[in-house]
Amino acid sequence: MTIKPLSFNKISMGRAWRIEYEGALYHLISRGNDGQHIYLNDADRNLFLETISEMSERFEVDIFAYVLMPNHYHLLARTNRANLKKAMQWFGTTYTRRFNNRNLKKGHLFQGRYKSILVQNDAYLMQLSCYIHRNPLRAGIVSRLIDYKWSSYPIYAYAKKSPDWLSTQVILSYFKDSNKHKQYREKVQKYAEEEKQLLEDLHHGMILGAKTFVNKIRKQFLPDIPHNDLPQQKQLAKDIKLDDLLKKSAEILQIDIDKCVQAKRLHGIDKHKRDLIVYLLWNKGLMTNEKLGQLFNMSYSAISHCVKSFKEKMNKDKKVENQFEVFNSQFKL
Repeated sequence: MTIKPLSFNKISMGRAWRIEYEGALYHLISRGNDGQHIYLNDADRNLFLETISEMSERFEVDIFAYVLMPNHYHLLARTNRANLKKAMQWFGTTYTRRFNNRNLKKGHLFQGRYKSILVQNDAYLMQLSCYIHRNPLRAGIVSRLIDYKWSSYPIYAYAKKSPDWLSTQVILSYFKDSNKHKQYREKVQKYAEEEKQLLEDLHHGMILGAKTFVNKIRKQFLPDIPHNDLPQQKQLAKDIKLDDLLKKSAEILQIDIDKCVQAKRLHGIDKHKRDLIVYLLWNKGLMTNEKLGQLFNMSYSAISHCVKSFKEKMNKDKKVENQFEVFNSQFKL
């Protein structure tokens, strides 16, 4: 049950649950307070990068890619120690103080909470670097990425001089031929076609990876009772309920759940059982029509029709109503 946002930039900024461990890989995003610019000139941008350099050395954080946008930034980073919160707190406080001193300003520079997306492993580094580097294109700031110098793209794509704190070897090692920089340029140019696939692996706006990785993180870090102020913990806990419900539904109804959720068209008793599960999920409020459509490979309108049709069946046929009541009574969610 993966919730699929359309963009990394649309992730909720409510109180965040930070998952930390040695060697953890993150996509980090932070915005200016009330959308304000977080640098006023190139001197500020250089100051920003100098502060990133200090954070990298002080907290043993590897930086793989970055882009400085007018009112936000993206970093692709690995913490060699389990210290994301300390590193990011130091960076935010230090850069804000330096920025304010330089520009005779006061107060907060960054929006309250930065976004941190936990990434499964290095297999996502290439895709994420492409996503990060294409930001100026998506924002319409430039028509050619070579014209935007405030990112690590020129280093990867044109072999520009790399600062000591930027780790480029891992991503460039994906290319075997000698002209790795040209191959990287071509990869970024073609990347728009792959972006949707990357976003499909984003779970609850906080974990990027396969479902097996999400389950591993859930087992290791999710407390028995999710914190009321941490919606991401609640979402992961809800995943357990949905998984258990689908598994139990398949056992009770004696249906292949994979067939149930993947087939666009079902007929006869298989369709009736699928509709029964859809109505149960809808009736318990566990999923919206949109999410039900994603899960069962159906359109929004098809889900609406399915729910309406099953309601009518129950109203007309006491056996169907009784079947649902018996089925529903076996789930306490």
